[in-house]
Amino acid sequence: MGLLFRMVCLAGIVAVSTEPQPVKFHDGDVVLQASRSERAALIRKASRSAYSHVGLIEVASDGVYVIEAVQPVSRTPLAKWVARGIDGRLTVLRFKGLTEEEGTRVVREAKRALGRPYDARYRWDDARLYCSELVAKAFARGAGKAVGRQEVLGELALSAEELKQAPALGLSVTQTLLTPQSLADDAQFEHLAEWVVPRR
Repeated sequence: MGLLFRMVCLAGIVAVSTEPQPVKFHDGDVVLQASRSERAALIRKASRSAYSHVGLIEVASDGVYVIEAVQPVSRTPLAKWVARGIDGRLTVLRFKGLTEEEGTRVVREAKRALGRPYDARYRWDDARLYCSELVAKAFARGAGKAVGRQEVLGELALSAEELKQAPALGLSVTQTLLTPQSLADDAQFEHLAEWVVPRR
């Protein structure tokens, strides 16, 4: 009976430990989700990923916000950002060893792009920005950190038919881009949390 009791207690501890713990967000934390946008399913398929969208956390006096490249680059309350994702799923990454000052500079750099148009052609210029480009450039320019990895569009997990449609979308199979999944795969980030956010 004593062994059985201990086993039940241990199972309870394991169950509790797998529950998501609250995260104390820091400026510069990275959040990922599966969004409901028109291209989201294709982005997830192409990058073999659960993620199609990414943004940067800003902790302000009036709440927590996500700086994100949508149409246009916006500063979105975290709760609203989470609600746009599928099933409230959220992953939080933190760059290992990022100082508070560096995090502040990363956010400041991202906010310089507020109002800039979304780049549906995934070009690596500053006239328009896509979500993971915004994050990578904010880290590079705000903290001198290179994050994520450029990949060739034609080498992603797309069918021949899908690749044929690229020119009609203003894309080239030889161009490079940086996916949300490449940020999630970057060993410089610590995975702080991954869970379904309770709906209220």
